[in-house]
Amino acid sequence: MKQLLNDIDIFIAAPFFLGYLWTAGKFCEKFLGASKRRERLFLTISFCSWLFRNILGRLSSSLYIFSVLSGPIFFMGLVVLLFQSDREKRILAASILMVVVRMAAGFVSSFLSCLELIFLHVIKKIPEPFSKEWVIGLISGAGYCFAILAVRWMSKHLEPVFCGKPRKWYVILAFPLLVIIMVYDVAGWGASNGIMVRSGGSMGLYYDQIFSLVEFLVLAFLSMAAVGFYVFGMNRIYLEQEKSSQYHSQIAVYKMLAEQYRQSERLRHDMKNHIIALSALSRNKEWEKIDSYLKTMESIALDADGDMTGNRAVDALLYQKRKRAEEKNIKWECDVQMPKEYCINEFDLCVLFGNILDNALEACGRMQRGECRFINIQAKTVKKCFLLEVKNSMDRTEKCTDGFTDKGDSQKYGIGLLNVSDVVDKHNGVVNTEAEKGIFVISILMPFSDAADRGAIVDKNRYNQYECS
Repeated sequence: MKQLLNDIDIFIAAPFFLGYLWTAGKFCEKFLGASKRRERLFLTISFCSWLFRNILGRLSSSLYIFSVLSGPIFFMGLVVLLFQSDREKRILAASILMVVVRMAAGFVSSFLSCLELIFLHVIKKIPEPFSKEWVIGLISGAGYCFAILAVRWMSKHLEPVFCGKPRKWYVILAFPLLVIIMVYDVAGWGASNGIMVRSGGSMGLYYDQIFSLVEFLVLAFLSMAAVGFYVFGMNRIYLEQEKSSQYHSQIAVYKMLAEQYRQSERLRHDMKNHIIALSALSRNKEWEKIDSYLKTMESIALDADGDMTGNRAVDALLYQKRKRAEEKNIKWECDVQMPKEYCINEFDLCVLFGNILDNALEACGRMQRGECRFINIQAKTVKKCFLLEVKNSMDRTEKCTDGFTDKGDSQKYGIGLLNVSDVVDKHNGVVNTEAEKGIFVISILMPFSDAADRGAIVDKNRYNQYECS
């Protein structure tokens, strides 16, 4: 009974830790995927392991070291075994969860313990106060509650981090987190064995405890800040590198399209001469030469039935994308009317149309055979603004949040929309995406530069008005 009373803090904190494990399971289910059965298995085994290791660690210092070292290994092993997705991504998810529960719970526990000791010393006039077991349990529970809030916040903001990165990237991101976990656990073990910041012996045990708790408070805060800057900073660097790479690729594509159009213009200009040449071959019945001649003309000419928009670069780009759609048996509907006096440069137009149509083609390509696949493109002038709307079919099982999908090369898909957003922001426009009932819709509204120069920046209300017109 005496031992049970000594360990009452574990049982008081247990329900709070169970809540944290449930939240961690939902986090892993969202980013890694798992069945409900495996999620429940993760919850049960993790909780029993935590309870067993905490009780075992109270028996002797050597067992405590074992429980401290085995905890992270056991937790990561469970995440890797019970959840899906790439192994490197599972390691990163486990590392993030372990860092959060240590930093968040440690920060709150140290802060509340400081307040309690100050209260006992200053208000209750106790010279050398100590926290009671049940109070320690409640403080630990408060720390786990803060960890739950931290995990829920991360679930809303870490989608770009877990979307479509290469496997090596997840390992690079996880390694420093594992080092921080090791350092923090070693510091916790040292504090539990009497290694604390001391006042020099003259100020007493009360101040030794305060200094130690402040040490952990600062360590937890700095660690949380470092982890946040590192994770989101690395993701920002990766996105910027990918955006830069895509921009360079788009410049190459734009040059290719421009050259293709120059060849097409030369072909049209010399059409009379080509007809004369073909007539001569026909009179001589040189059919093989005629066939070769026509194939050469076809390779450099755009279809006569192509999407004639009034802009050469857009026409060439639509021609290429329409050919890809026809190869994949995707229904193509296009009604693009480029304004005669537009002030959006051709490169920006190619970024818009190219990225949006690439995403649409990829979404259609991921659908099952036999399903209706289509791409519908509409563009026109609306009240001195350029309105572009593209609809495409998509797999009904896919989820889409801010342009990021949960299947396929979702990171590439999201980076494409980031490039689109950059162009739209550059022209003071707005972009809106919707996904419902197997149809993805992206709509863009951008004012012409003369309107933008007068300060006519498009807002959401005007966008909705134009969308309904």
